[in-house]
Amino acid sequence: MKNLKYNVLAGLIIISALALAIFSVKGDSVTTDESPHVTAGYSYLTQKDMRLNPEHPPLMKDLAGIPLLFKNIKIDTEHYSWKTDINGQWTFGTHFLYESGNNPDELIFNARLAVMLIFVLLGIFVYIWTKERYGAKTGLLGLFLTVFSPNIIAHGRYVTTDVAAAFAFVLGSYFFVKYITHQTTKNLIFAGIAFGIAQLLKFSLIILVPLFVFTGLVYWLVSKKISFIKLVSSLAGIFVIGALVIWPVYEFHVYKYPPQRQKMDTQFALRSYQVKPLADAVIWAADKPLLRPYAQYSLGLLMVFQRTGGGNTTYFMGDVSNIAWKSYFPTVYALKETIPALALILIALLLGIKKISQNWKRKAKWFTENFTEFVWLSFIIIYWALSIKGNLNIGVRHVLPTFPFIYMLTAGQISGWVKTGIKPIKVLVVCIFSVWLGMETISTYPYYLSYYNELAGGPDNGYKYAVDSNLDWGQDLKRLTQYVNENNIDKIKLDYFGGGNPEYYLGNKYERLDAHNTSQRHGWLAVSASLLQNGRATATKNFQGDTTSYKWLDAYTPVAKIGYSIFVYRID
Repeated sequence: MKNLKYNVLAGLIIISALALAIFSVKGDSVTTDESPHVTAGYSYLTQKDMRLNPEHPPLMKDLAGIPLLFKNIKIDTEHYSWKTDINGQWTFGTHFLYESGNNPDELIFNARLAVMLIFVLLGIFVYIWTKERYGAKTGLLGLFLTVFSPNIIAHGRYVTTDVAAAFAFVLGSYFFVKYITHQTTKNLIFAGIAFGIAQLLKFSLIILVPLFVFTGLVYWLVSKKISFIKLVSSLAGIFVIGALVIWPVYEFHVYKYPPQRQKMDTQFALRSYQVKPLADAVIWAADKPLLRPYAQYSLGLLMVFQRTGGGNTTYFMGDVSNIAWKSYFPTVYALKETIPALALILIALLLGIKKISQNWKRKAKWFTENFTEFVWLSFIIIYWALSIKGNLNIGVRHVLPTFPFIYMLTAGQISGWVKTGIKPIKVLVVCIFSVWLGMETISTYPYYLSYYNELAGGPDNGYKYAVDSNLDWGQDLKRLTQYVNENNIDKIKLDYFGGGNPEYYLGNKYERLDAHNTSQRHGWLAVSASLLQNGRATATKNFQGDTTSYKWLDAYTPVAKIGYSIFVYRID
């Protein structure tokens, strides 16, 4: 009966967070990455052809495409971007959403609803795992920290891969730990299947391979509860089962993808890949009947490695660069995590350091009893280290997969802390921070993507620190249209960053704004924050791009900010 009560409370927490996600996203336009993801997902299911968006695995996109199968959706495979372009995902995405007679708002909302299933599954697994480790009350805290995180709500509503990656890491790690600590054939099979599913959700999940090897080896060395031979054979079994899960899914997705076209697309995508033997092997396999599924999977994996090394042009705290800042992720995380969550995480960190120092002499026994926490902590450290070392600084979402592990560790440490000393005061402290977090998240509605905490001065000042998917992903285009109509604006010049189509929403009221065209600098103007900040920043050393195109707007004060991400000016 007691477990039932806590399970019901967990359900209510998930439903409440899901309601915030569903109702808040109704006003959001198509974000930058959603256009190719939704289009690709529907094309996979209807065409069995993976020529679009190969740099992301198919499973999340398939999920988004399923509800669309029951709608009257048109897809024009005679369009040049499908027939002749190589990975013409952006052009074909625009054509599919806005030029084929489909209703983009209805289409994208249905696709988003399907993907929110992953948001729910993430919450469920966090609750289950935290409850198994520390008890139901702690499970509720871990769940609450996870699903009421503004950042997880923000990305849990969109057809993108970040929350899917978080879920996949939890799923894969959960079954791996379950096998290592309870070595049965059933657990081995589940661990392998979970590993395969993870690879089908996000390519960054390849990090599970070194994570499993490292934590498994440490478990063998310290606990002596598994032999080296069994560890090696078990890891091999998990990876082989995972590979067997990958093959039929990718086989479906290349079934009607002409082999010659697959090989040509692969050659083009990997033409400048630095490790030529790897690229050549994937190209060779691209038209071989039994190997084509693995070739397509490997293509995506290599494209991700290539992009991570190549970097993106990024604005960060007044500067623009295509080379990553080592301080980027720590800074953006500190500004986009809620203050109450940061406080609880800090308390948990101090408690954890104290416990490790106290148990150092009995480390073997302590490690064996806390292997789950070791896996969580190892993942956080490895993932953050790789992210900081990498060359891709386009949003806190890239470290989002570590959030559930941070929250589970935090919940566990806080639970142990509450049970010692002056319990009523500690319970009160946790309750205050929890209520604060809940109110903070509710008050952020519906602008979850643009959330910044009080250290940054709230979302209104977020643009000063970092833009792109931290603040502006094109989600406020429909709100801009509403503003234009409510203020009887006949014409507005707009420089827009995102996956929406200004012509579709604004019609003949829209004029494309060119930052360099001095003749346009009058009347109503609107600029997306990402473009605005990139155009009035300081170029870092060796950056050759233009960073001054919007310096002239510094002389004017915006008359409105649309959802914190679009700046509106009136210049007479």
